Formats: sequence, structure tokens, C-alpha cells
Amino acid sequence: MQTTTVLAIILAAIAALLVIIFQYYDRSKIKGKQRLLLSFLRYLAVFSTFLLLINPKFIKKKFFLEKSNLIVLVDNSSSIKNSIGQNQVNAILTEFNASDNLKDKFNIQQYGFGRELRVLDSLTFNENATDIAKGIKTLNTIFDHSQSAIVLLSDGNNTLGDDYEYYGNQQKSIIFPMVVGDTTRYDDLKIVQVNSNKYAFLKNKFPLEVFVSYDGEGQIASRLKITMNGETVHSEKLELSKNNNSVSINVLLNAATVGLKTLKISLDPLENEKNITNNIKNIAIEVIDEKTNIAIISELLHPDIGALKKSIESNEQRSVELLKPIDDLGKLEDVDLIILYQPTPSFSKIYDFIAKSNIATFTITGPKTNWDFLNKIQNSFSKNSYDQAEEVSPLVNKGFNKFNIPDIDFYNYPPLETNLGETMIIKNSYGLLSQKIKGSDIGEPLLVVLDDDKRREAVLFGENLWKWRVQNYREQQNFNQFDELIGKIILYLSVNEPKDRLVLDYESFYDHGNDAKITVNYFDESFTFDPNAQITLQLRKKGANTVQDFPMLLKGGYYETDLSNMPSGEYAFSVKVEDENLTKSGSFNILDFDVEKQFTSSNYKKMERLANGTGGKLYFPKDTHILIDDLLANDQFKPIQKSDENVVPLVDFRFLLGLIIAALSVEWFIRKYNGLN
Repeated sequence: MQTTTVLAIILAAIAALLVIIFQYYDRSKIKGKQRLLLSFLRYLAVFSTFLLLINPKFIKKKFFLEKSNLIVLVDNSSSIKNSIGQNQVNAILTEFNASDNLKDKFNIQQYGFGRELRVLDSLTFNENATDIAKGIKTLNTIFDHSQSAIVLLSDGNNTLGDDYEYYGNQQKSIIFPMVVGDTTRYDDLKIVQVNSNKYAFLKNKFPLEVFVSYDGEGQIASRLKITMNGETVHSEKLELSKNNNSVSINVLLNAATVGLKTLKISLDPLENEKNITNNIKNIAIEVIDEKTNIAIISELLHPDIGALKKSIESNEQRSVELLKPIDDLGKLEDVDLIILYQPTPSFSKIYDFIAKSNIATFTITGPKTNWDFLNKIQNSFSKNSYDQAEEVSPLVNKGFNKFNIPDIDFYNYPPLETNLGETMIIKNSYGLLSQKIKGSDIGEPLLVVLDDDKRREAVLFGENLWKWRVQNYREQQNFNQFDELIGKIILYLSVNEPKDRLVLDYESFYDHGNDAKITVNYFDESFTFDPNAQITLQLRKKGANTVQDFPMLLKGGYYETDLSNMPSGEYAFSVKVEDENLTKSGSFNILDFDVEKQFTSSNYKKMERLANGTGGKLYFPKDTHILIDDLLANDQFKPIQKSDENVVPLVDFRFLLGLIIAALSVEWFIRKYNGLN
């Protein structure tokens, strides 16, 4: 207890005593013990009042040492396993764990990383990508308010994300990289990148761009060869040297037949080349004989139109033409789908064309939509608009089952702008998104699809769709989820074939190690999604006699099988619904490509630049004991003595109030009982 607190209590007691001394009592009626009792009660009430006003406290200080964090960040990718790095990492971790001095000075935390950062419980060295910058960024978020040193065990070969060597100046933790793996430099010829479209059109030529680089001292010659389904379609001689160490090759190839085409791009290896894995790259291109043509009709200039065009044309099977409602209707003759953006009376002849042709439509409304016109011109939906703009946020209908929707977290997505009013959907409809305002569902549709025997429609009741595409990029650094959502809607609307109870959704080719998933929608005889079906996928690899069975798992509104762990090759599969005569088949190709096998040596130069940027130092496995000694001797990471101050009131104010009330009440009762005022 502090001296000032004690002094305050003494002064309160003296003040209360003085009050009692000068207090006048009627001596004629109250004598002896009764007089003493009243004096004590008055003293207790006055003293408690002074104590309540002073509110004395005592302060309790607790001193403790706060250690710096020593974070051991381990590269858990397969490139470490492919080199001598695995044994080096295990030896380094053993030496760190055996150092009691390190444990005394630091709080030691161990993490592993590949694509993502994880607490290190075991090392598998099977991650198929390396994102060093993401691992460091995540650690900075976790240990943002504490002093930390990071020991990075890696070969320095980054295959995903940002370039980590320039990240050193952006974070406060000191990084001590330790290079593992083979640091010897070998002559290496490799295919750096192949650019191509996923689709090509029958009887057309499709472009292929190949980037080749050479890492070595001498002058070399090699041959680039491109084969399509085993047949050579291009061959070219290359000459490279130390000064002329890269080249770009552009080729146009013929799409002669429909189907999936596997292309193998290869380089003849050098005489003493150690790593020839990166001399070969396989890609696949699907040749198709038709294209979906889509018209976006609008009299407005709005960012939504550009976002829709880019999103739709991210799939090479689709093309978009921008039209105005006053343009010649002849331009719509070859169109498979019309997107109507905020219709007004100028769209009259467009709606006449739609009524005659029964073409599918995607209507987007907003504050500039003329609802009086729109309610009269079509009979699919209507709205009693109040002509008052309002921002509404999306709420996903998890029971939607007309097609699979991407797993988008709409919670953080910006609101769309719409007109307030009651909406009535006249045709059979399936709500994908509904509206909420300030977190509350208002029971109004935001995005719905409509379906009858004649044609399909979709309606979005809001503008500023472009903000969703920007948010998708902000969160994922790509537009894939937004583009996939729009693509699913376009595909659903543009397919007007009879209803199918069993619908497959899969890609024609996958990169090895990436997601390879096949999804299925299954409907009962009333075309309602059936969540209780037993669906089996039978998979057979080309050239193999064995067939593998996989149960398809229910995932919300669809069934799914994950085949990401399957080896590369061509596969045929069939999906069967048990107890039903329903079967569908397909095929896909898993491409043989492992980015982690593209490197022969550790990149110690980049890791050294990272260390210099953070004030750290580069080490090699043989220097592990030196690194430990340097960490122990570094004064920046000395434990810091801190205090935790806890201020506690000496007496609970509720107790004092109760004591004051009780003392005054008893005194009042005694005085009244004796006839005193």
C-alpha cells in the first residue's frame, strides 16, 4: 500500500473524529452507553463517507522477464527432399533443440511452410509449391507486437507468390537465412514458361509461346521439339551462351480435329546436364467446334459492362459483343444469350426479338432501370419500385442446387445498389442470392434464375457488380471465383437442351498437384436435388486394367470427389447412381508437371539479399553452431524486464455504501425511539 493512501485514511479518521467532537447531542435525554453508541454510529457513517470520497487504493506490481521470439521457419517443399537438404534440415533442427542456452534466452517457435504456413509438428517435404514471402508475412502478423528473430531454413527457390528478396525492407523482424541443399552451380537448360490458350477452335491455328533459358558459362546448342499426341508438329534449333542466355519461340499450330490435345515441349539435354526434368513441359489444349456468342445491350456507360465482358471472355469458348438497344436486330441473329443492362423504353424492339426467338436472357437492374416499362414488357417478374436507391448486401442461399457455385465469402463483399420495392417473381424461380440491409435479411431476391419449358432467364437486382470482381482480386490476387460464378450462370442460361437428372462438372485437364475435383448434381424425378443418393465414381487410368471406386461425398448442394493425389496420366471415369439406371462418363488428363523439380541448385544469392535487407546474415549448414553463438551474443534479443501493475481499491464502494446506510438507519431509529430529532 502506498504512503499517500495510508496518510489519506488517517486524515479521514481524524476529520470524522473532529466532526463527532463538535456534534451536539441532547444531554437531557440520552446518557451513558446510549450516548456512546450514537456517537460511534455517527463516527462510522462520517468516516465511511470520507473513505468513499477519498477512494484509497493499493498498487501491486509484478515483475517478469519477456523473452524475444526465435522463430525457426522450415521449407517443407519437395525440392528439399529432392536434394541433400532433407538431412541438413534434420541435423540443424536437432542442434537447435539441443541448445539449452537458446531455450533460456528465447521463446522458440517452429513453423513449416509450402503454400501455407503451419505449426511444425512433423516434416514431410511433400509440399508442391514454395511461397517464402507469404510465410514471412504471416509470421509478421502473428508476432506483430513482440521482438523476434527468424531463422529461415530453405533452398531459396520460390515457386509461388511474391519475390521474397525485396520483402526484407518491409518488415521489422531480423531474418537469418540458412541455405540448405546443393549450392554448386551446374550448367542448366530449361523451359521457363509455356503460354497458350486452354481452347482452340476447329480448322483454326492456335498460338504457342515458349520461353527457354540457359544458366552456364559456355556456348551451347540444343533442339526444341513440340509433339501433339505423340506426333512432331514443330522442331527448331537453338543456340545460347552466357551473354545470350534466353530466347522466346512463337509457334502457330493447326487445330485439325476435335478433342483434347496433349502437347509435349522438350529440349535436347546438354552433354553433362544434371537436371533434365525442367527440359520437358506438358500442356493440354481442347479443340472445340463451336463458340458461345453473347450480346451485352446497354445505353449506359458503366464499369459493370467492362467487368462482365472480361469475366465472360476469360473462358475462350465465349465471345462478347457490346450493343446499344437502337442497333440493328440483325446483329442478334447468331447470339446465344442476351444480357440486358438496366432496361428502359428504348429496349422495346429488343424485347420483341426475345419474345419471337425465345432466346435466353440475363437481366441486370438498378437505380437507372425504368420499372414501369419493364413490368409491362415482360411477364417473368415485376417490382413495385419506390424510386429510392438503397445499398443491399448479398446473402447466399445454401440450398441452391441448379448448378454448383464457387465458395465465395460474400460476407466481406461490398453492397450493390438497387431500388427499394417489393419484388414478385412470376415464373418458376431458384434464388441464388437474397438481399440484406445492415445484416438483416429483408426477404427480397438479389440474384435468381428462372426456368420454364421455353427458355431460361437470370435476374440480378443491383448494379456495381464490378466491385465484387475487384474484391475477389483483393482477397485472392485473382478473379477466378467471380469469373467462375459468372461462367456458371452463362453456361446454365446458354444450354437449352432437355433437363438432365445427372449433371457432371469437371475440367478436361489438371496440373499435377493442383485441385482435381469432379462434381455432380443429381435430381430426382421431380427435378429436385436429392441429398440422400449413393453415387459412385469408377476411375480407370489409360493403359491399366484396374478400376478404382470412389464414393462421391455430399458437399452442400452437390456431390464431389477429390482426385488431386492421383498420378499424372490420362483417365476415363463413369459416375453411377445406385438403385437408378443413371450413368454418365467422361475423361480428363492430369499433366505431369512438378514445379519443385525445376531447380538444380539452392539460390543463396537471393537469400543473402533478404538477410541484408533485414539486418541479418546468411549462414550455411556447417555454420549452425556459429549462428547459435551469434544469436546468444546479440544484445538486440536480450530478455526485457517488464512490470504488470494491478491497481485495486482498498474497500469495495458497495460495502461502504451499505455501511453508511446501515449506520445512519440505526442512529435514526434510536433517536426516533427516544423522541429526538
